[in-house]
Amino acid sequence: MNKIVGENLKTLRKSKSMSQEKAADCLNISQSAYARMERGESTSWAIHFNKICQMFEVSPQELVKKGLGDFAYDSLINTERLSEISMLSAYRKIIKQYEVQIKDLKTIIKHLKKGRNL
Repeated sequence: MNKIVGENLKTLRKSKSMSQEKAADCLNISQSAYARMERGESTSWAIHFNKICQMFEVSPQELVKKGLGDFAYDSLINTERLSEISMLSAYRKIIKQYEVQIKDLKTIIKHLKKGRNL
């Protein structure tokens, strides 16, 4: 269990672009104590269980789940994909607005040309 939690701690910490020192500071422990938890050499993660879950915004089940690294990677990919989809949607809305403006301008130009021919 210590190895699984240790791997998950490392994955979660890296996904937050957090150093071991910063993670240790959040838990009010030394960097070396935190490093031992990540290596699976310590059970002290159990003492800080709730704080770790809050710090990394994961459920208790996720923290002890084997293969969280795969989940975190998939989650990162899905987040990036959602961001791309959101940006595309915004671009499409902007393009649609410009298309409507172009159509309106063409109508105005058409009416102006008719007014000259009178």
